[in-house]
Amino acid sequence: MEKQNMQQILKRIFPHVVAVGLFLIISYAYFSPQLEGKKLQSGDVANFKGAAKEIMDYRAETGEEALWTNRMFGGMPAYLISVKVRTNVFLYINKLLQIGDRPASYLFVCLLGFYLALLIFGVNPWLSMAGAIAYAFSSYFFIILAAGHMTKAVALTYMPAVIAGVYSTYRKKMWLGAAVTALFLGLQIKASHPQITYYTGMAVLIFVIFEFVSSIRKKQITNYLKKSALLLGVAVLALGSDIPHLWMTYEYGEYSIRGESELSDKTGNQTAGLDKDYITAWSYGVDETLTVLIPNFMGGSSHGSLDKDSETYKWLTGMTSPAQARQYIKALPLYYGDQPFTSGPVYFGAVVMLLFVFSLFVLRGPVKWWLIVATLLSLFLAWGRNFMWFTDLFIEYFPGYNKFRTVSMTLVIAQVTVPLLGLLAIKKIMDEKISKEKVIEWLKYSLYIVGGIALIFSIFPGLLTDFSNPADQQSLQNQAFIDAIEADRKNLLRGDAFRSLVFVILTAILLWAFVTEKLKRTYFFAALGLLFIVDMWPVNKRYINNDNFVKAREIKQPYKPNTADQQILQDNSMHYRVFNTTARLDQDARTSYFHNSLGGYHGAKMQRYQEMIDRHIGQGNMDVINMLNAKYFITSQNNQKIAQRNPGALGNAWFVNKVKLVENADAEIAALNDFDPTKTAIVDQRFSNHVADSYAIDSAASIKLTSYSPKKLEYKTKSKTKQLAVFSEVYYPAGWEASIDGKPAKHIRVNYILRALEIPAGEHSVTFEFRPQSYYAGRNISLASSIILILFVIGVFGVEIRSYFRKEKE
Repeated sequence: MEKQNMQQILKRIFPHVVAVGLFLIISYAYFSPQLEGKKLQSGDVANFKGAAKEIMDYRAETGEEALWTNRMFGGMPAYLISVKVRTNVFLYINKLLQIGDRPASYLFVCLLGFYLALLIFGVNPWLSMAGAIAYAFSSYFFIILAAGHMTKAVALTYMPAVIAGVYSTYRKKMWLGAAVTALFLGLQIKASHPQITYYTGMAVLIFVIFEFVSSIRKKQITNYLKKSALLLGVAVLALGSDIPHLWMTYEYGEYSIRGESELSDKTGNQTAGLDKDYITAWSYGVDETLTVLIPNFMGGSSHGSLDKDSETYKWLTGMTSPAQARQYIKALPLYYGDQPFTSGPVYFGAVVMLLFVFSLFVLRGPVKWWLIVATLLSLFLAWGRNFMWFTDLFIEYFPGYNKFRTVSMTLVIAQVTVPLLGLLAIKKIMDEKISKEKVIEWLKYSLYIVGGIALIFSIFPGLLTDFSNPADQQSLQNQAFIDAIEADRKNLLRGDAFRSLVFVILTAILLWAFVTEKLKRTYFFAALGLLFIVDMWPVNKRYINNDNFVKAREIKQPYKPNTADQQILQDNSMHYRVFNTTARLDQDARTSYFHNSLGGYHGAKMQRYQEMIDRHIGQGNMDVINMLNAKYFITSQNNQKIAQRNPGALGNAWFVNKVKLVENADAEIAALNDFDPTKTAIVDQRFSNHVADSYAIDSAASIKLTSYSPKKLEYKTKSKTKQLAVFSEVYYPAGWEASIDGKPAKHIRVNYILRALEIPAGEHSVTFEFRPQSYYAGRNISLASSIILILFVIGVFGVEIRSYFRKEKE
């Protein structure tokens, strides 16, 4: 009997073991260069390394978190760059799940996450393996990996399991569902991509509303409230587990470009968060939505490649050498949709889309309508400015929505719901006795709809577009070149439409063979998984392939110092800044890799610093540039970067003898157009109680930086009379604490973005230390919350496992 029980247990475990093995093989087969020790090269990873260089160096040297960095935009919190909260237990669980090296490890967890979600929804394990491929191989996941959006990718891997956990809590096993939600919500929040967690919450909220309505109809409101309270408790603990990041991010939001500006000259597009133009810049076109079925419906990538049979290549060979023509066709502006540019389309797969439409006929009940509503919401919000009245509703009335940009990202909700609907449809025809005739009829309708769309565009590719891009005239200029590009865009659409048609037909044939019992379940599952792979794999290889991998040493040091960098790095001064005039101030992470920069690369700069870039730094206001201690300029001379010393840089700190009080932010920033920063400090009247009208001139007075670290600066001062010191450091009130001779002192903001401190006569030690309460208090909350949550998960899983083995023995 015991042997039989063991065999039964092994039989049940076997599919899951196969799934893990299969997912590992698929992940490392796709990213095979990793087996050779190569690393994925991506622009945003290089940008991250530039932005985080000081932070990571400080961590390596001290074992502590910097929390602040001077490498970008004159200085900013490190929260949204790189801060590790080691008290969060989910940090270590995430490391355990990520088997091997990224990005293969991300793909593995993505496959595993959707597999688990399908199991929770009651899908057969073997069918769930195939379904996992459908989700994980959606093109968007690979496109963001290629771009280096790693936190987004990790958050997406956990999204399906969070949704499935909530579903299980209400519909199946309450405690087990809550435990699954706890585990994967904790992991997703730890991934530190609030936007994906926000969209996960939107999908969950729709389901919770459906369940609320259902509970009222069934008169089970008490049971509903009990389950909701359990999930709410889980959510609060999950948030608590990463509260330092969340608290710091929320705190910083007020001061970042995602908060409200104090300047009065706001445009009509300004919101309490980002302005509407910025929020909706990356809006998916309504017709562009057809990329979910036909990947090249809008040309594909803004830097796509063509082959030697293309019209563009033929035209180029008539204008230049074949070798140069081959280089040109590797990166062409093939995309012509509504977005400013894109790395590639959101392609769910032709196979998935047929199953999705098929599910609309097959499925019944609230789960179907929940997933359909979530899918439609995803589409409508992704259209952004192309569906502005709907977008405005969310920007104005949905809490937190105006803090996020790139509205096309909402398609990640449909990325989950569309394949889930398709797999649930197959589950239903497997589990329930539905007449073959009815199923075949539904299959025909689905084939006519999805196949018909693909067929129409394979015959009439120009039905909805003329393949032109307004930017072509400026970027390509030559009309013959433009004509060749447009011809290739047309051919790309036609080719992909026909390709999708083939996969739609093959899927319909496969389903027909299964429904009519001409194909056994085992073969059907294998064939369906193979169809998903064959459909999605080649499309994803267009956007991330072996060419994206380089030797590990090239990733370790993404930037090599040029002549200007080498010149500046010879300066052993303790702390100064660099202004790279050869790069865009807001698109320059390279300079930050080597120097403390006036520029940088980040999606959440400080609001006041962005305003300084727009009105002063970017306009070449030398008084402002000097007060930020820009000791060097990087310029270009004879196509070579060189360094030029700025004799006007004011150093780390100086004394001023005049104070100019202004009434508001408008007056404060305007006053910087004409002032002498060596003599005058521009002060907002709200700080008037902390300054005098003027200070006695002491020509012998001195102030000197004696010790520097990202989060602590120490100065020595000497003066005969009370002085007002101005520091070339960015003012940020949520954490920076000043002290004089170890006693707390009140520092204020001057010159719109700098710090100032009144210092008494005599010799003193002045210290600025960054100690945000959100981090230090938050760590204790994180430790307690994550431990409680993990103990809850272990306890529930333990009870479930024990219960499972008891049943097997009986």
